[in-house]
Amino acid sequence: MAVYLDIIWALNLLFDSLLLYLTGIILKREIKYWRVLLGGFIGSILILLMITPIHTYTAHPFTKLLFSIWMILIAYGYKRLSFFLKNLLLFYLVTFLMGGALIGTHYFLNFDTELSSSFFLASVKGFGDPISWLYVILGFPIAWYFSKNNIENIEMTKIRYDQIINIKISIDDTTLDFKGLIDSGNGLYDPISKAPVMFVSIKNQMEKVNETIQQLATHPEEIIMGGKPIHEKWENRMRIIPYKVVGQEHQLIIAIKPDQLIIEHNEEWLMVEKGLVSFTAQQLSSDETFQCIVHPKMLTGTKKLHSNIKVS
Repeated sequence: MAVYLDIIWALNLLFDSLLLYLTGIILKREIKYWRVLLGGFIGSILILLMITPIHTYTAHPFTKLLFSIWMILIAYGYKRLSFFLKNLLLFYLVTFLMGGALIGTHYFLNFDTELSSSFFLASVKGFGDPISWLYVILGFPIAWYFSKNNIENIEMTKIRYDQIINIKISIDDTTLDFKGLIDSGNGLYDPISKAPVMFVSIKNQMEKVNETIQQLATHPEEIIMGGKPIHEKWENRMRIIPYKVVGQEHQLIIAIKPDQLIIEHNEEWLMVEKGLVSFTAQQLSSDETFQCIVHPKMLTGTKKLHSNIKVS
């Protein structure tokens, strides 16, 4: 079997760099590409040492551990012991996960029933293997693209779910429960009272609200223009607020002053003392993760309530 050492070395350099890069993404480390590549180069030296007289020592787990430590120190430095250990342990976790993915891909494409070379096991752990040109050319870019994007998507999902809160809105005799997304980009205020505005979708709760709220959500333009009259008590609650959307002229929305607006944040129930709600029949989240877009200012002008309140 012909072994192209330069190809094996280049492949390991790239994969070791990828593993260090993914470790930095997950732990939110400051990533310097030249240090990541230098760390990957240190890891790839093991491949070159395997053809030397000291190959017996090179293949020993202790030697690989020493090289891993060296790689982590070069890529991310040493600030304190806990910082270093987190980097090292996650590096190995990412390595084993990527190794499993590569083994699965290898057998899916080649339908092999035997693991014929011990080099292959070393390869999927980031340390090298003679493998086909097709696998080298296609495998690495695919692994890089999907691993990088999937981990970034996981991070974005985590960030988004960290910003999901429970909302209770009470108007007249109706109390509605929602999931809300805290949106730092929502800067809409009532220009007169300076009360922040929350957008709420009632698309899946139409049967729970009265006819007036349904009209406010489905036909706000007609109410603003006077085409659909509403009861006087709702006129006293109603605010007409101008807002801008990218690519459109100034528009108007209707916001309502609720009887009570309560937010659960950091395991505490907070009453928003100054806030407005704009109802819409449109779906705000494609996967129904949230039904409200919450103004961040609503988390500051609040009054803490008793902790035994529960979401129904």
